[in-house]
Amino acid sequence: MCFRVKAFTFASLLFLFIYPAVAEQTDIIGDQEGISIVELAALDKITTQLSTIKIRQDQTVHFGTLEITLRYCRKNPPEDAPESIAFLEIIDVGHNNQHKKVFSGWMFASSPALSPLEHPVYDVWVKDCKIVSGPELTGKE
Repeated sequence: MCFRVKAFTFASLLFLFIYPAVAEQTDIIGDQEGISIVELAALDKITTQLSTIKIRQDQTVHFGTLEITLRYCRKNPPEDAPESIAFLEIIDVGHNNQHKKVFSGWMFASSPALSPLEHPVYDVWVKDCKIVSGPELTGKE
């Protein structure tokens, strides 16, 4: 049997064993219904005030002169390494109402220094992410 036939056979068998696991994981991710909510920690460096902020997907929340918008949030399943990630857009309105985008990107709960908000007055980092559905949606977050 030539090498190409062996490689094709091996690849076919590998696909047959891996595909069901990948399809099952995709179904689990696709079945998550509800709204993503991220829990952020926010620090005002001048007043040393530490706040916890909860934001729903596509909602904008004000913290000081910042407008923080959550675009996407994801948390790993329990069998994987614990990690919460969020895609955030942060705009500094300032005191003269000049909107300046100061951050747009992914933040990771396990390593906040990987992609931090670089601002002279505020620090913002991700603490947790969750999917809320059913009766929890009616409660104020």
